[in-house]
Amino acid sequence: MSALLEVSGVTVRFGGVTALEAVSFTVGEGEFLCLIGPNGAGKTTLMRAATGIIKPDAGRIKLAGSDISRRPTHLRARMGLALTHQIVRPFRSMTVLDNVALAAGHRRLHHIFKAMGSVNRSAERLQARKYLELVGIEAVADKSVVGQPLGVAKRLEVARALALEPKILLLDEPLAGLNSVEAARLADTITAINRNGLTVVMIEHNLGEVLRVSQRLTVLDNGRLIADGLPVEVMRNPAVRAAYVGKESQHAAA
Repeated sequence: MSALLEVSGVTVRFGGVTALEAVSFTVGEGEFLCLIGPNGAGKTTLMRAATGIIKPDAGRIKLAGSDISRRPTHLRARMGLALTHQIVRPFRSMTVLDNVALAAGHRRLHHIFKAMGSVNRSAERLQARKYLELVGIEAVADKSVVGQPLGVAKRLEVARALALEPKILLLDEPLAGLNSVEAARLADTITAINRNGLTVVMIEHNLGEVLRVSQRLTVLDNGRLIADGLPVEVMRNPAVRAAYVGKESQHAAA
């Protein structure tokens, strides 16, 4: 399995706080990797460093063999990195369909306001319907995003990311806030997307779903990588149990 994303020695500091310390790992092409760890472990910071939202103090990031460490976020997106956000913020003045169509036009229209003002977006709308069908919300394609339930909003966020035609899909807590049924269904949708050939890296606190669907776990704690491997093996690691499962159990008991 060839490495699609390579993170080497990435360190991020915010003032006197070290959010990430010399983190290194790779993601193979076609892999489904889940990034886990307790709150404050540095997971979202790592995702943002990979996409260029945050500039690391040290380290290097490669995508498909190309060093993207100094490239801005929009160029990294064009090269194949797509990130969904924990808090979904669609364009509220648009329909569900047009939110995805706007993303689908990213290669033809380089500027977001030009994309919004484009007269003919029929090709993008056809693409958008395909992605909405893929994530299971094509029934609400022509409805306003305003008033849609969280489950629909989460799937819309995935569809918008898919419309960027990424090489690797980075998901920041896509199951957060969903009930157990909705979470399982969305996890199954993400698994199906991965099985169709798209590489997926997912941050998620829903450990039950993580263990059910992921092929590999990478674990952070206090900004350091403490484990990386097959889910069953990683969860047997005493350091992981102490840092992740132990802290979760303490919170549950409180």
